Amino acid sequence: MIKELRIALAVFALLTALTGAAYPAIVTLVARLAFPGQAAGSVIERDGRAVGSALLGQPFSDPRYFWGRPSATSPQPYNAGASSGSNLGAINPALAAAVSARIEALHAADPGSMRPVPVDLVTASGSGLDPHITPAAARYQAGRVARARGMTEEDVLALVGRHTEGRTFGVLGEPRVNVLELNLALDGTP
Repeated sequence: MIKELRIALAVFALLTALTGAAYPAIVTLVARLAFPGQAAGSVIERDGRAVGSALLGQPFSDPRYFWGRPSATSPQPYNAGASSGSNLGAINPALAAAVSARIEALHAADPGSMRPVPVDLVTASGSGLDPHITPAAARYQAGRVARARGMTEEDVLALVGRHTEGRTFGVLGEPRVNVLELNLALDGTP
């Protein structure tokens, strides 16, 4: 029985070393060599300092900026350590109240807009960290942003068009706009 126990412990130690240390180290090394930006978190830097990640949303509430999808994370919005959706069902009164409050906030920020509010501006994504909005959500906000910045709406819409990403490989997902990158472009940084 001792012999079998020693063999089992040796196999356990070997597999732990292979799958718990060697394999992750090799995968990390390959990722850092092949995809250095993505392996480092897709950090966006301006003037030598990190301003965010292309993969994580962040809160914007100033009318001069485009606003992203709401975040359902807690204890604060866009908390990457607590990625999750709200888990509220479609008929849950709390979800209906939250959506209504978000619609009212959007109308208060741009009372002249009579267009329907795109759904991604009032509902959180499954992770609560989505950095993208739909082109429709960006176009919905273009008038507010243009007025707040003293720009023409056409100029803001042209900027939205330049920052609209197509479907991945031309077929996967939907067209999208990265909110942080669009807001940085508004501030005049490429």
